[in-house]
Amino acid sequence: MDYSTALLAGAVAGTSVDLSLFPLDTLKTRLQAGPGQFWKAGGFKGIYRGVGSAVVGSAPGASLFFVTYESTKHLLSSRSGASSSAAPPASHHMLAASLGEIAACSVRVPTEVVKQRAQAGQYASSAKALTAILTGPRVFRNLYRGWGVTVMREVPFTVVQFPLWEAMKRWRADQKESGRVTAVESAAFGSLAGGFAAAVTTPLDVLKTRIMLSTAEKTPILPLIRSIMAEPGGGGGKAFFAGIGPRVTWISIGGAIFLGSYQWVVNFVNTPVDNES
Repeated sequence: MDYSTALLAGAVAGTSVDLSLFPLDTLKTRLQAGPGQFWKAGGFKGIYRGVGSAVVGSAPGASLFFVTYESTKHLLSSRSGASSSAAPPASHHMLAASLGEIAACSVRVPTEVVKQRAQAGQYASSAKALTAILTGPRVFRNLYRGWGVTVMREVPFTVVQFPLWEAMKRWRADQKESGRVTAVESAAFGSLAGGFAAAVTTPLDVLKTRIMLSTAEKTPILPLIRSIMAEPGGGGGKAFFAGIGPRVTWISIGGAIFLGSYQWVVNFVNTPVDNES
């Protein structure tokens, strides 16, 4: 695949999903913020608070992911000597997706920090949240707060989602004479793969949210895990699945929009032009 296609398709996919599903993301963040924080953060009001950071970060983050993903797949295939028509093994998809997520997090983490602080009601807007970080101490550390746990969440998520998505696409392509998957089919497979991956990685998402919302200089993971398990109503770990409903719903729909939009752009760009008069 031409990398410019991956760049364009990723930008369209990332922007489409983040803007269309932003309210669900806000509700998930507020549910995960801690006991009693949902209504304090605004409940069902102001669900577009923080959307500015999503607008700025969606396109470059998704583009970085897909450019890294496609280039890594191509490199691994060429080094293994596999033919272009052969299906890459799942291990190639896993490694490519993992590197793609790490690259995307260079943009996604600062965007998430700013966005979630606005969503949780700590600031009235993304601009105010960003200004507070930039004018405060330890700017870089605060912008990249939660980097480690975000990567720790995203890599397992994508290692589950992308091999599933690729396998379902390959299965469908093998059934068709054209050997080509439509955007609608890619969307359906993306929804199934994303929803499953979202459910099993929800505890990591809860940890990420708590760390990004923390105002403490450092938030060690092990003490944080113990404090979450000890929370009233936590049920010995129940709090780790806070927001699982909105998260699975958001990512299932988001997976359809994200990977459906991506496939649509790829198919559109790669459709041969009929030069006959």
